Amino acid sequence: MHIIEIILLAIGLSMDSLAVSVTGGAMMKQRYSAGNALKMATVLGLFQAGLTAVGYLIGVGFERFITTVDHWIAFGLLLYLGGKMVYESFQHKEEEEGFDPLCLRTLCTLGVATSIDAMAVGISLAVLRSPIVLEATIIGIVTLLISAFGVFFGNQVGRRIDLKLDLIGGVILIGLGTKILIEHTVLA
Repeated sequence: MHIIEIILLAIGLSMDSLAVSVTGGAMMKQRYSAGNALKMATVLGLFQAGLTAVGYLIGVGFERFITTVDHWIAFGLLLYLGGKMVYESFQHKEEEEGFDPLCLRTLCTLGVATSIDAMAVGISLAVLRSPIVLEATIIGIVTLLISAFGVFFGNQVGRRIDLKLDLIGGVILIGLGTKILIEHTVLA
């Protein structure tokens, strides 16, 4: 694979992470800082790179198994997180007690949910016998950069528009999960 192809692949893979990071940035409000933006972006980038490498290591032998359930795993994780955000948006709690986009457990769950496709790509790269270290690194860096932009953008927009961002974010996550499920079942 040429470097341009790898970058384009990385951009495509990072779109789910972008949507999640925009939502996370919008929910940070006063807690926004370059460090928190970098934390969220780094976790998403590491999972994108890591699951690409894991997919590569799994290789061709398990390709049929992974591709039959990857969309269900992503859908389940995003439905759970989105549903939790929607539920919490109707609770009368202090804002700080709700969905926390900086919680490491939440970030890791989002990282897995947005990187399932990267694992399938890793399996494909194994078939092509591509240099996985270079590709996974580029995929991780591109995702980190795009996610950092998403956190910043989401925070700037979230400050100007006082909406029920946890409700909107939850609906976005459920929508992403549904999109993944439809792409792999109905449109396959």
